[in-house]
Amino acid sequence: YSLAVLIAANILNGVSVENYLNALIVAGVLAILNSTIKPLLVVLTIPLTVLTLGLFLIVINTLIILLASWLVPGFHVADFWWAMGFGIVLWFINAVFMSLSGQKA
Repeated sequence: YSLAVLIAANILNGVSVENYLNALIVAGVLAILNSTIKPLLVVLTIPLTVLTLGLFLIVINTLIILLASWLVPGFHVADFWWAMGFGIVLWFINAVFMSLSGQKA
């Protein structure tokens, strides 16, 4: 996952990670936030998620990435739109890695 963070940060100009150690920390923080705060946000925004046919989940992922950017020194995301792009690119890279390793999502 930290390799995916590094690759995504290198693809997008509005996202930067200082080094591999910071990418490892970002991956850990994202894992913790995705397992703790994200489920709470998903439950609290169920009506909005249903109304947008699930697209609001992308906004929740973006907010989680912005929070990680705020928490982790050495990881910077320029704004909301760069965070959204980072989330989408990160998802795609992880999907490629999982398919190459034979895992299912």
